Amino acid sequence: MGTVRLPCPSLLLVSTRGSCLFLLFCLRLGATCPQPCRCPDHAGAVAVYCSLQGLQEVPQDIPADTVLLKLDANKISHLPDGAFQHLHRLRELDLSHNAIEAIGPATFAGLAGGLRLLDLSYNRIQRIPKDALGKLSAKIRLSHNPLHCECALQEALWELKLDPDSVDEIACHTSVQEEFVGKPLVQALDAGASLCSVPHRTTDVAMLVTMFGWFAMVIAYIVYYVRHNQEDARRHLEYLKSLPSAPASKDPIGPGP
Repeated sequence: MGTVRLPCPSLLLVSTRGSCLFLLFCLRLGATCPQPCRCPDHAGAVAVYCSLQGLQEVPQDIPADTVLLKLDANKISHLPDGAFQHLHRLRELDLSHNAIEAIGPATFAGLAGGLRLLDLSYNRIQRIPKDALGKLSAKIRLSHNPLHCECALQEALWELKLDPDSVDEIACHTSVQEEFVGKPLVQALDAGASLCSVPHRTTDVAMLVTMFGWFAMVIAYIVYYVRHNQEDARRHLEYLKSLPSAPASKDPIGPGP
């Protein structure tokens, strides 16, 4: 009867450890990568690719060590406050070609220190609050959005580090000044144009109208007062004329004593 050789304990231990490590690695990838995204690991840098997946919101289970996050070409319309605040190692965030309509002051909270590129091009953003992107040190792409050009937008843009490759494609869809519509906004601002002069002009005109109104009221009151006094004086004079004149008194001149 042949003998049965048992596997060497050391070999069995190595095999078991290898299987466990492989299983843990697979479980880690499956547990941290949001569906239906892909999360390849390149030299320890996690990249999350969620492009063209029909997503309507930002996935909540994005790995905390993500360096590159691509959410472009989806149907995302709303970015909740703090949606990326746990991604402290994030360097590039691509949100282009979505349906984003607005961004708030806390939308990109937690990304001020490390983010290097933020792509918001080809969305539906009309207004940009001054505090929404001002704290970011990243290059920002805002081209091909239906921006409403006003003083608040001008003040916000001066605080941003705009991507030079797409800055000339930032144009006004609507504007407080019609001459800006359809034209490259940054070029116009660099040429000396300003969107912040309109409110000041409007205020000056309002002040002038108010002052003119008060002046007209004062003049009208003076004219009324003078005419009223003239009428009273005329009536008083006519009254005096209508009074009978008193006969002159004649003192008799008698002989002296």
